[in-house]
Amino acid sequence: MPPRRSVKIPESSFAWIARPAAYNPLVDQAGSNMIARTADSFEDAQSRIKAGEPLSLEQGIRLYESPDIFTLGELANSVRERLHGRRAYYNVNLHINYSNYCILRCKFCSFHRPYSKQPSNGDDGGYELSIEEIAARARAAYARGATEVHIVGGLHPKLPFSYYTDMCRAIREACPHLHIKAFTAIEIIHFTRIAKPRLTISEVLVRLREAGLDSMPGGGAEIFDDRVHDEAFKTKVGEAEWFEVHRTAHELGIFTNATMLYGHVETPAERIKHLIKLREHQEASLRSRKAHFNCVIPLSFVPDGSALSHLPGPSGLGDLKTLALARLMCPNIPHIKAFWIMQTPKLAQVSLNWGVDDVDGTVVYYDITKREGGGTTHQELTVDRLQRLIREAGCTPTERDSLYHRVRRDDNTWSVEGGTWSVPYNPSPRDTDGKGNSRPIAMTVSC
Repeated sequence: MPPRRSVKIPESSFAWIARPAAYNPLVDQAGSNMIARTADSFEDAQSRIKAGEPLSLEQGIRLYESPDIFTLGELANSVRERLHGRRAYYNVNLHINYSNYCILRCKFCSFHRPYSKQPSNGDDGGYELSIEEIAARARAAYARGATEVHIVGGLHPKLPFSYYTDMCRAIREACPHLHIKAFTAIEIIHFTRIAKPRLTISEVLVRLREAGLDSMPGGGAEIFDDRVHDEAFKTKVGEAEWFEVHRTAHELGIFTNATMLYGHVETPAERIKHLIKLREHQEASLRSRKAHFNCVIPLSFVPDGSALSHLPGPSGLGDLKTLALARLMCPNIPHIKAFWIMQTPKLAQVSLNWGVDDVDGTVVYYDITKREGGGTTHQELTVDRLQRLIREAGCTPTERDSLYHRVRRDDNTWSVEGGTWSVPYNPSPRDTDGKGNSRPIAMTVSC
């Protein structure tokens, strides 16, 4: 039997992580064959990463299966630092879920409520917001310095398409420089079906953009696999329709994000295939379309309250591996985000040295999952705490807008780097933290 040998772990920006003096990630694993195979996997991946060549499915799977989480992080972080140095991004925005009534019954979703023709007065947990209420929330946030409003909701069976265009128009009239990022690809498909007469995807997007839409989030992708689709979200449109919406948006010059919901019924190989499909779409968009994906957001499945609540959800190591692999498998997508609502603030902080460059922002109310809010929608990090988490990870906090332009602030105005305008705002009012301590009220943010 050949002698054991340690995998070389180069010094890196996260050298501050304590390791045992004789650290060997493969000791006590299944023999020297695993050691040799893991070392070869990393050496092969390193050469391709340095050459700027995409990793294959097989390489991605081998990296995910490796027990050497540190070298995986080193590789992912080499890509992250080549693109962004030590900057870590966050933004300040308002997140609005306009309704949780939905015609779909996705097994992983605890957000949706079935719609009833009979008024429920909210007794069933369902709600829908009026355009006036949505505009008022956006106006209040804009007055306090928010740069973006992020809007998603369930597929409501009764609201007309005009509700969505009127919503965008009302926000734009009230908040001229507030970036409107709204509606997943799944919602766009829904709009094509409820419009009278029916509209194409392109026609829906053009009308929304004329009403004020600026960009789109990446939700609804889940996992691009027929088996997973049939098992976990059979009634939702699949990958062909999701990509058609994003292809059309990119052709029209509308920037979008992309997501992957992991940790439920999919396998690691299916995660890697999902990321490769995003990478291939990005290649085509960068080559011939007016816009592209700005960011990949791997979303950690939260089982509580869903039809899959018997599942454990992903582990912390699974989170780190998936975030790192997102960076390695998609080097042509500029940003990788750890949505701290789903991955927790502490793991999001650690992930800044495993390929992640964006931790989202100062979420206050988020209604889709409730991991950090003790079962409520109140889930908050103040800007001060968010910046501290970033600095403790050895990074430089950088406020961005929705398209990753840097935001500059002085006492009562904000502007975008390179822009020709500035927006006045009132510093956030203060309340107490329940212990008599004064604190700023943070804006909400989302992926």
